[in-house]
Amino acid sequence: MAMFGTTRRILVETKNLTKDPPPGISAIPDESNCRYFHVVMAGPKGSPYEGGLFKLEMFLPENYPLSPPSVRFLTKIYHPNIDKLGRICLDILKDQWSPALQMRTVLLSIQALLSSPNPDDPLANDVAIMWKENQSLATSVAGEWTRQYAVIDD
Repeated sequence: MAMFGTTRRILVETKNLTKDPPPGISAIPDESNCRYFHVVMAGPKGSPYEGGLFKLEMFLPENYPLSPPSVRFLTKIYHPNIDKLGRICLDILKDQWSPALQMRTVLLSIQALLSSPNPDDPLANDVAIMWKENQSLATSVAGEWTRQYAVIDD
């Protein structure tokens, strides 16, 4: 019975995400697995990621919402809280997770992290050091990587 409740919650959250997507974010469930989502996130205005479209994957574990989704960037990104494998250092994806949170909250929090990197809690130490020692150079590199890896040419 608990499994049915979880599946129902996933279906409700998916319907809400599809019907009323967060600004600049699309999350489409995979055709073969309703727990796996293809995410495209626009880089926030005023950030070095502005103008970029970043692909991410989000997977809901069997015990979701008791455990957080696992989310990672598939698009290469220069950010102190995202490592080269695309893993994300964000408190709500780890020890600050609560079953009251939803996929929408997670995606909006990741988008907010793009606007406000936290080099004091890094996952990519080299990027964090650059961010602390020369923020203007770090944001310049982040912007260059955005243009190189996250801009889709039509």
